[in-house]
Amino acid sequence: MNILMLCTAFNSLSQRVFCFLKDRGHNVSVEFAYSAGLVEEAVKLWQPDLIVSPYLIQKVPQSVWEKVPVLIVHPGPIGDRGPSSLDWAVLKGSDEWGVTLFQANAQMDAGDIWAYGNFRMRKTSKGSIYRKEVSDLAIDLINEAIEKVDDPTFRPIPQSRICSERSHTHKAVSQSDRHIDWQNDDTETIIRKIQSADNRPGVLDEIMGVTCYLYGAHEEAQFRGGIKEVLAKRDGAICLGTKDGAVWISHLREPDRFKLPATYVLKERLKGVKERRIPLYVEPGLKTFKEITFTLEDRIGYLGFDFYNGAMNSEQCVRLKYAIETLRQKVDLLVLTGGENFFSNGIHLTILEDSKKRGEDGWSNINAINNLIKTILLSDNILTVASFGANAGAGGVFLGLACDFVLIRKGVVLNPHYKTIGLSGSEYHTYTLPKRVGEQMAQRLTEECLPISASRAEEIGMVDAVLSSADYTKALKEWCQNLIGDEERFFDLLELKCERIESDFEMMERLKEEELKNIYEQIWNQQSEFQRLRHDFVYKICSLRAPERIALHRKRD
Repeated sequence: MNILMLCTAFNSLSQRVFCFLKDRGHNVSVEFAYSAGLVEEAVKLWQPDLIVSPYLIQKVPQSVWEKVPVLIVHPGPIGDRGPSSLDWAVLKGSDEWGVTLFQANAQMDAGDIWAYGNFRMRKTSKGSIYRKEVSDLAIDLINEAIEKVDDPTFRPIPQSRICSERSHTHKAVSQSDRHIDWQNDDTETIIRKIQSADNRPGVLDEIMGVTCYLYGAHEEAQFRGGIKEVLAKRDGAICLGTKDGAVWISHLREPDRFKLPATYVLKERLKGVKERRIPLYVEPGLKTFKEITFTLEDRIGYLGFDFYNGAMNSEQCVRLKYAIETLRQKVDLLVLTGGENFFSNGIHLTILEDSKKRGEDGWSNINAINNLIKTILLSDNILTVASFGANAGAGGVFLGLACDFVLIRKGVVLNPHYKTIGLSGSEYHTYTLPKRVGEQMAQRLTEECLPISASRAEEIGMVDAVLSSADYTKALKEWCQNLIGDEERFFDLLELKCERIESDFEMMERLKEEELKNIYEQIWNQQSEFQRLRHDFVYKICSLRAPERIALHRKRD
């Protein structure tokens, strides 16, 4: 089929739907629904059999939905209508939520229902639920709906038939709905309010005299102090007292600015606040703000690095590098698991945007992540596994490809390219990517700048195996235990790795130096395309229409 995707933005769910439809063999083009004229033009050029809208906050023109079925993904259960659906679910602590796929008509969220389903909610952020449960169920429903397109007996369910008990229309969540009453709200309530607004719009508050939005809440089990008193700081986050404990806030955003680590916003106001350090890596279950975690199971080590939005600054790269160097003496197999929301997205663009020494800090960040990846590549006494349990992009993809084996959760989307941010890239990608997919495919991936699905990544050899999404952790551990359980094969692989390191070392370093030579001007020249594109990315300045790499209807024109 010819399918047109209408989106407000090409976000994580839109990218996953795009990959899913392409993998099924459909012709897919994307347009942003910012104006009726733009949408009508896309329909005229593409002549779609079906329009799918994974993420849409605008109304679809009547001239479109009268001619072509328009299926809209709503992140709420059957009968739920209105904006901020998932926000409300997290804010109210719902145990169960759902996704509904309905057909556009004259009224928002009131069209006939093509498919629907529910899922169990986790106690986590809105973004995490959106990228996993909502995304997984949305794909199932879109797949179900596509099967119905050519079924002459299919009739969608009119919303008028939904009983009143299941029908509910809610308003958009306001800042007053999320307002934190520090004197009366307990820690759990404060965290839930922040999680309902993470990663946007954040919870508006005032910290140490600074008006800002709060993000990245973590419970603290040990520290105690006055309500809203800043008790400690750590790795960019601050710890605030609550009526029954304490909570860490990792990021703040001043109005008309962008998210930064909390200490970057508060700066000299934190003078006298103690830096409460923890070990280089800690147990995942420790109730505090932590970025690097480690567990050991039968000489298999699982190393987590949960950096906010997957961005890694120089200091975070250095800490992760030291963790790997230390753990090489404790394990035979080291598994890099990344974070809950992202495996990694490479260098930290927002900190570079905030920097007064962008050239120096950008160059430092590039070299720090290169040194981290070099440590992985040269770990000759262990085998390494990258576990893409969540999405990854740019240098974060190539961080994973530095490992000996690469596993991926079904449903994860990878963006193995830099060009859309104005960089030629580093992170040894000219060594690791062609080694897996070949020179021709490597060039295609980095030039086309398209997201790819887990199954497509396996098909081209970028990853070694796609594991079940339903119980990914269990499947990951079984795969690793099978690898290490065959001792003869394991040590043969380790010997081959040592030989490869010896034979490839000079090539690795030569390719890395070529990468650095190409990227040098992009990082240091303040008039380079990277500086402009990074600014637009950080301030969320979006194109008024979809770029041509995904808007294929314009190429047809």
